[in-house]
Amino acid sequence: MTDRQHYFLVGIGGSGMMPLAMILAGRGAIVAGSDRSLDQGRVPAKFDALRAMGIALHPQDGSGITSPEQIVVASAAVEASVADIVAAERLGCPRLTRAALNARLFNASRLPIGVAGTSGKSTVTGMIATILDAAGSDPTVMNGAVMKDFARPDRPFASALVGAGDAYVSEVDESDGSIALYAPRIAVLNNVSLDHKSLAELNQLFGDFIGKAAHAIVNIDNSDAATLALALPQDRVTRFAIDRDADLSATDIAEEPFAVSFTLRGHRVRLAVPGRHNVANALAAIGAALAARVTLEQAIAGVTRFTGLKRRFDLVGTAAGVAVIDDFGHNPDKIAATLDTLHAFPGRLLVLFQPHGYGPLKVMRCELVAMFASKLAPGDLLVLPDPVYQGGTVNREVTSADIVGDLSLAGADARHIADRDAAAAHLVATARAGDRIVVMGARDDTLPLLAARMVEMLAAR
Repeated sequence: MTDRQHYFLVGIGGSGMMPLAMILAGRGAIVAGSDRSLDQGRVPAKFDALRAMGIALHPQDGSGITSPEQIVVASAAVEASVADIVAAERLGCPRLTRAALNARLFNASRLPIGVAGTSGKSTVTGMIATILDAAGSDPTVMNGAVMKDFARPDRPFASALVGAGDAYVSEVDESDGSIALYAPRIAVLNNVSLDHKSLAELNQLFGDFIGKAAHAIVNIDNSDAATLALALPQDRVTRFAIDRDADLSATDIAEEPFAVSFTLRGHRVRLAVPGRHNVANALAAIGAALAARVTLEQAIAGVTRFTGLKRRFDLVGTAAGVAVIDDFGHNPDKIAATLDTLHAFPGRLLVLFQPHGYGPLKVMRCELVAMFASKLAPGDLLVLPDPVYQGGTVNREVTSADIVGDLSLAGADARHIADRDAAAAHLVATARAGDRIVVMGARDDTLPLLAARMVEMLAAR
């Protein structure tokens, strides 16, 4: 489908675009692209990795789009005024969204496995990848995060696998409605909670998605997901849950600071990632693997090999007795899961949360405030810089200062420090031995660099 075709990816360094570029190049396509972050000199290692795969990179000024034979791919967020899009229109290049192209590859595969849900998609996708790889299935995998199990010095940004097996495993996005493009054979629904859309819209999208599948794996601990599962024939759904009756049920959970173990069908399972939410993620991945005809023993052996994803409860380092953790948490459920995992053990939390946009802040304002007010313990400190902004038009109706104002009224210790570097410096200056600093946010791949600098700042105090 892709051999020798020419693709130009606008925003090629994005978390959803970069793995797609890897898959296209791995399947013999001629791939080029541009990125605003490349022009700004941000995260150069990422673009060096793309060049090492034979992918040509260009400034985002239209100069890389020179032929009507190029298929121009961009996310829905790329505006029509961007020079590359203007050039594509002028030349009459075929156009695809990132999601539309990924859906084409996914739907054309012999075993499309789609992972959906408001939270945990990347982790479940990574777990399935590790299980199938360990079982010798040689899957193709499209992930929105770097999978540590497949990263190597010569491939540090391993957010994709290009395999010769039947399976094409991909997380699918509900935020822009593109989940409707996918036709899964096996569908995972991790959970349904507020993020980019209303719950009514989410339930419609997720319900339609699992309804297409020959088999669905659904988390019945989540009430909305459990309700959607009721609409499916019993023989087409595997239900999973924690400490309750289900097709896959985890019991006897024992948490550790950076691990968790549980019992499943008489087997003791120990994960190398922490938290009850990762127990649920593991059940989802095991369910998908069973539906793909992997044995339970193979699935358990594979998931215990899973070492995590970059930016998912990622311990960056420890200095001066303070641990610094980088995490992708950006909606109420994701953030709550991380805070719960950390609060299972002693130590104050110092949280830097960079909202991933002004629009999501408006949608999630009440839920974010309620979550932080209930999940921050006495002594914890939350600092919010301004939301990530990388250009374009944006409505700034709700700001970080508004969230902090709401939290202060609720009695939480929260502060707005507009500049992110200043916010980080404040937390470093405040930290004492035994504290845990957590850097949270999405849509900004410089956050791991910030977390690493904070470790250096702690060491230099």
